[in-house]
Amino acid sequence: MPARDAVDPLAALDPSARRAGPRVRVAVGAAVVLFVLAVAVAALLSFSGGGGGEQARIEASGAGRADASTDPPSQAASPSVLVHVLGAVARPGLVELATGARVVDAVAAAGGFTAEADPAGVNLARPLVDGEQLVVPVPGQAQPPAEAGGVASGPGGADGLVHLNSAGITELETLPRIGPALAQRIIDWREANGPFTSVDQLLDVAGIGDAVFAGLEQLVAP
Repeated sequence: MPARDAVDPLAALDPSARRAGPRVRVAVGAAVVLFVLAVAVAALLSFSGGGGGEQARIEASGAGRADASTDPPSQAASPSVLVHVLGAVARPGLVELATGARVVDAVAAAGGFTAEADPAGVNLARPLVDGEQLVVPVPGQAQPPAEAGGVASGPGGADGLVHLNSAGITELETLPRIGPALAQRIIDWREANGPFTSVDQLLDVAGIGDAVFAGLEQLVAP
C-alpha cells in the first residue's frame, strides 16, 4: 500500500507555503515561533508587574500603620487655677495650683503663714477660684470681702473703707489723688513688706506725702 504523504504543518497554516521553497517555509516557521514567544513573555511581564505593585501597596500601607502605632499619645495640658496670695505669708505673689485646690494649698505654695498671721482669719478648706485674690490677715484685721464668696468684691468694703491689704488697682484708684502708678506702688509695697498694720504706713510708699496722706487717712483701713 503506497505511503501517504506526510502533512506539512506549515502548509496547513499557509497554503502558499506548499508551493514555497524550503527557505521560505523555515522563515515562516521562525516567525510563528517568535510570535508565540513574544505573547508568552508579555503575559509573564504583565503578571509580575501587577503582583509587584500590589505588594508595594500592601507594604506601604503596613508601614503607615506601624508608624502611626508608634506615635506617642498627645497629653492635654492639666487644668489649673491662678491665685494672688497676699498678707501674712512668707512669699506673697501669684501661685498656680491644680483645679480643685483649696486655700490651705495656696497658703502652702506661698511659703506658709508668717509669725504674725491669724490662721483663723481664713477658711483653709474653701475651694479656690481662678483669678481670685487671697489675703491672709493678722490678728484684729477685718476679713476681706473676697473671702466669703471666693471672688473679689467691688470697690470699698462693707464698712465703706478701702482696705489696703485686699484692694486691687481699680479699687485703690477710687481714692483721691491715687492714679494707676501710685496704686501699683501701694500693692508693690505690701507684697514686699507684708500686710499693712497701720494706715500710717502709707507714708512709707514712694509718692505719698503728707498732703496725699491727709486726703486718704479717713478713707482707708489696713
